Order: sequence, then C-alpha cells, then structure tokens
Amino acid sequence: MPQKRRSQSWAELKQSGNNSFKTGQYGDAISFYSQAIEVLKKSGQKNQEDLGILYSNRAASYLKDGNCSECIKDCSVSLELVPFGIKSLLRRATAYEAIERYRQAYVDYKTVLQIDCNLPAAHDGTNRIFAAAYQGQSFGLDCFTLCIIKKLKCQQTYIYIYIYNVITIKDVERLPDNQIGSVKDKDLGSVFQHLHLEFNKNVFISVFLDHTTTKTFLIQLIYSYLALCFLSLQMYKEAVKDCEEALQLDPANIKALYRRAQAYKELKNKTNCVEDLNSLLKIEPNNTAAQKFLQEVLRMK
Repeated sequence: MPQKRRSQSWAELKQSGNNSFKTGQYGDAISFYSQAIEVLKKSGQKNQEDLGILYSNRAASYLKDGNCSECIKDCSVSLELVPFGIKSLLRRATAYEAIERYRQAYVDYKTVLQIDCNLPAAHDGTNRIFAAAYQGQSFGLDCFTLCIIKKLKCQQTYIYIYIYNVITIKDVERLPDNQIGSVKDKDLGSVFQHLHLEFNKNVFISVFLDHTTTKTFLIQLIYSYLALCFLSLQMYKEAVKDCEEALQLDPANIKALYRRAQAYKELKNKTNCVEDLNSLLKIEPNNTAAQKFLQEVLRMK
C-alpha cells in the first residue's frame, strides 16, 4: 500500500515560494504563497506577523508579474495585520505609482519616510511623483491624505509645501467652520499637527499647530510661509503677493508685514518698506527686529 504523502507546512510552502521568487518564477511563487496562507489560516495559529509576511511576499510576486491590483489588495491586508510594515508600504506605493494613482502612492512613500527617513526607494518615489506633478500630470488629491499645497521651479530649485490632509487653500476653505483641529486621522493622529515647508536643498521648517488652529489662521500661515520661500529664492515680487494674501485675512499679521517689508527693501521700494515696518511697530512696539530693520532702511539713500 503506497504511503500517504505528507502535507507541507506553511513554512515549507513559504520557502518554496521564496525559492521560486528568487529564480523569477513569479506565478509559481504566487501559488506557493497562496497555499501557505491557507494552511496557516486553517492551523488556527494566531500569528498575524507571519500571515502578514506571506501576504506581503505574495504582493511582491504579483507586482513582479505585473498584477498591480492584486499587489495592492495583498499589501493592504498585510498592513492590517502588521501596521506600518515598510515592505508592504513600499510595494503598495510602487503598484499605485505604476497605475498612476499618484495620490495614494505619495501617501505610502511619505508614511515610509516617517518611519525611516533614510530609505532611498521612498525618497526616489516621492521625487518621481513630484516630477510627474510638475510636468502637468494631474492627480486628484483629497482630504485625509498627505498632499502638495503649492510648488514652483526656479533656477533648478523646487519648492514643495505639503500639509496633512489638505490639497489647496480652496480645500481649506471648504472645511467645516468648526476648528480644524477637531478633524482626526486614524493613523497619523491630528490632521493638522504639522505643516512642513521644504526649500533650498532639503532644508525643512516645521510649524507645530495646536489643536485650536482655525482654518483662517491656517490659510494665512500658508501664505506667510510661502512668502518666506520666495524671499529665500530672491523672488521678491512673489513674496509681496503672498504677504498681501496673508494680510487680507489678518491685517495684524506680524510675520507677513515683516516679510513684505523685506521684499520691498530688496525691490528698492523704501516708502512701502517703511510703511510696513511702522504698521508692525504700531501693533508690536517692542519688536526689536523691526526697530533695527527700520533704522537700517531709514539710513538707505
């Protein structure tokens, strides 16, 4: 009587899948990983990490085989089992990017960088998406994602401003009138916890917003920091425009007045520069930086 063939364990099936993957036999790898998943599920073992790895490995095989939709599904399952798994995030981001779902790809790449900021694959991915956006490829960003607010190119220097869960200033305006800090994101915590500003060779400025931030304040803050970018790039007319936008929302915006004065100085507009500094000092008489700046401007010929 022939001996009954012993069933393979999930670990053995996983190893067979790994071997097939290494030799480029991605269809076989998918089959082995699928069997391993079923065996592990039926075993009753509550080993979420191992199951998450199997789904992630099968996702990698799907990706190599060109099946991006199945790759995305498996990565999503893996991330439910093992939240913030870097390999699953990267694989899903790659699949999203391949099918031009740039918004989702960007979110995953940025999530990876929040976990490990030194991963070249994630940096390269975000750079590719920025390049695609600059070349005019539209990707519809919506709330509850990380997204780009504004960017421009000047002398090979890119400016990117991105904020949690906001697309553009118009999108901020469409938010409910209650305090925006009340909006929550299930993974990243408070939606508007950070505003990041990137310019001039990856220099970062972080503004930590408290939970009482109002949308009006947020909008004028965006304009104010855009002006700072333009000043750093010696784009003084653009800096003036963004300061004006901020001041329309809040005429007493100290930073906007000061930055517009700086821009006017560089544009040789002494009258407007002095006017802005005087307005600032009426609001904040003891502002030493403005006092020194005013004296410097008054000495100008």
